[in-house]
Amino acid sequence: PQSGSPCSSRTASVAPSPTPSRCFDTTRPLPSPKSTLRRQSNDRLNQDSPSCDVGGSCYTELYLGPQSYVERLRVEEGSVGINQLRLEDGNVYFSPVVEAVSSFKPNRYLSSLMSKENKPLEVGILRRVKEVLAEVDPRTAAKQITKADCTVARILEVTPEVQRMMGVSSGMELLTLPHGTQLRQDLLERFQTMAIMLAVDVLGCTGTTEERAGLLHKIIQIAAELKGTMGNMFGFAAVMRALELPQVSRLTQTWTALRQRHTEGAILYEKTLRPFMKSLNDGRESCPLSSTTFPHVLPLLSLLEKSIAVGEGTEPWETVEDGVDVVMFHLGAARTIAQLGGIYRSNAESKLQGFQEQAEILELFLTDFQMRLLWGSRGAEESQALRYAKFDQVLTALSNRLEPPVRPC
Repeated sequence: PQSGSPCSSRTASVAPSPTPSRCFDTTRPLPSPKSTLRRQSNDRLNQDSPSCDVGGSCYTELYLGPQSYVERLRVEEGSVGINQLRLEDGNVYFSPVVEAVSSFKPNRYLSSLMSKENKPLEVGILRRVKEVLAEVDPRTAAKQITKADCTVARILEVTPEVQRMMGVSSGMELLTLPHGTQLRQDLLERFQTMAIMLAVDVLGCTGTTEERAGLLHKIIQIAAELKGTMGNMFGFAAVMRALELPQVSRLTQTWTALRQRHTEGAILYEKTLRPFMKSLNDGRESCPLSSTTFPHVLPLLSLLEKSIAVGEGTEPWETVEDGVDVVMFHLGAARTIAQLGGIYRSNAESKLQGFQEQAEILELFLTDFQMRLLWGSRGAEESQALRYAKFDQVLTALSNRLEPPVRPC
């Protein structure tokens, strides 16, 4: 399948290859994460572009010049309009749009589970969310999450108009480019809200310890389905983040009840899922391409959008001795991921083929709904930093209410 872009992308400071199309040959071995992405350019255009070296490496190289590549083409080919240019093969190419507004619009979101205006953490809504989560089959939940994840990441349901706007054919390539900032921020927003919502489901459960242990078990099952059945490493990382939040992991009584009543789930989490998650972050584990719908891009998002926190603590590369190697692994993996958007799309379509969405379950895993649930119709519009800081305090208060901290004598 082709993973190349039908468009040639341009920004003020980026000079990607002007090659009209890029193909990925599945008969050849996949490039390693540390391999360099090379793109071959048309000889005449290659000579004109100051950003290309002898080997034809033009991908996202920055340069400063008196005239951009797009401007020179317009002079050579004549005036062709404000946002498009025409190459000698007759195809029309559009310069990408630098997005500055999030794709999430919580204030415009209409929900069957909440009114047009709602307060943060309304009891009635929370109760219904916990009921749906307790009843849903883990595989069904994993499919709903994967469908929503792949849509937000522009792996699925990418129209030709959106491709022209992005300048590339897949969100997997866009998130590696300078003008993909808004997509990276949206993915980090989705990661955070998913983790917080699942944590609230556990911490807001004021029933028995056994009931909370049951919710933990369901979340572990969903994580296992995302990892194994769906190959969705982004959704898997978000669910694992919920389980690893300090406010959840400190609930000693709840985790003890999990080990006693759901021993198999506890072993799965502690012996398989947690080590696998750590290996992914440390760059010591990768996923088979044939079954991956959404690769592990969270380290890349953290590297490129460092100003947006994705949780407490330091990143893996800031603590291990070979931190530089970890960073280089994830940057190298990003070059590979950027080429494989078409394969991820095919995998996702195959795994979701024939899947019938259930409106109430799908709504549970939509970012707009989660933002409204957590921060209310007014608070959802506040800045990310302010929202996350406030909610960290809320989670701590909920956790301490369930199991008060032991005070030193």
